Amino acid sequence: MRVPEHRALRVLHCPWNVAGQSATLAAAERERGFDSRCIVLRETGHGFPADESLTRPNDNLITIEVARYRLLWRALVWADVVHFSFGQSCLVPNAFPGLSGLSFLRPWRWPLRLYSRLVWLKDLPLLRAAGKAIFVTWQGDDARQGDRSRELFEICIANEIDELYYPAGSDSWKRRTIACFGRYADGQYALNPDLLRVLPKGASFLPYASFDPEGVPCYPLDPAGLQPLRIIHAPSHRGAKGTKHILIAVERLRAAGFRFDFEVIEGLPRDIALKRYATADIVIDQLLAGWYGGLGVEAMALGKVLVSYIREDDLRELPAGMASALPVVNATPTNIEGVLRELIRMPRVRLAELGARGHAFVNQWHQPSSVAQRTTADYSEALERRRSQH
Repeated sequence: MRVPEHRALRVLHCPWNVAGQSATLAAAERERGFDSRCIVLRETGHGFPADESLTRPNDNLITIEVARYRLLWRALVWADVVHFSFGQSCLVPNAFPGLSGLSFLRPWRWPLRLYSRLVWLKDLPLLRAAGKAIFVTWQGDDARQGDRSRELFEICIANEIDELYYPAGSDSWKRRTIACFGRYADGQYALNPDLLRVLPKGASFLPYASFDPEGVPCYPLDPAGLQPLRIIHAPSHRGAKGTKHILIAVERLRAAGFRFDFEVIEGLPRDIALKRYATADIVIDQLLAGWYGGLGVEAMALGKVLVSYIREDDLRELPAGMASALPVVNATPTNIEGVLRELIRMPRVRLAELGARGHAFVNQWHQPSSVAQRTTADYSEALERRRSQH
């Protein structure tokens, strides 16, 4: 596909804007001279607006399904590059076709399941035939599989959570989805390094770029502070984040006489949540997934000490220098109590230094402009490769 020299390369980020990743990356790509836009089927409602949403929050299923084909049409007639998010293309209907179980009790779902199977990811070969460069970002449980996680990792979400989190049939369907993207995508990114264990060869790690850290004020820990340390945990899903282990550790430390403030923050709009995070000294992200999430990036941007489980075997997937600079305090379900005990006892000056390291780390590795430099180069290379093949 040849892009006319008189216009910028057009990049469509869709169909979702999970935690702001797609919209922020599109904005950073625009700063580099690309005509990038984030267009979603529906806003997530978590304080990360897209450039455009094709439906309203209360629209019905039919309206959303029609919007899928409007989005596909935009991809076909407007875009040079289509960058999908959360392992989904335009044609991934809500009636997930890989699930089994009690659906036989709801006969009205059968036509939806049949429709889903008929159209699932069928836009990928169509876009490929139309000469579009195709990219996809995998963000977590869109690729992570319960059975493979239990095989590969001693500590993982699947070992601690009930079967409803990884329903019967979902693992095999994720593998089919990954294989389909493997056939048609020019590039695949993973925001969590463990996902590269289940993605095709050639997929690569991409740091979170869900917001511009320069736009978040830093609230460093006061090295001369006399108040008890304030620790917060803000799980999006308690089971997946290992919250029960954190709560047990907190109770044991309090019973042992340690003085500190602790709060679990849930269900708040992002702007209000950020204000609460700003009052913390230590933020606990997760204890099971093996990497930090969007909360961890926000915490480090705010200058807080970040605690999270980091799977050391996955660090080889990071860019050169990122692993050695990583300021995260590593904790597991079995040692979280000891880790918190050490942090509470630690001199405030050292805690302040840890927070400062985190702030510097985010500005180096999670700067959207740096991530966009990588993605725009990949887009241009993919289109050039297409031209040379024809």
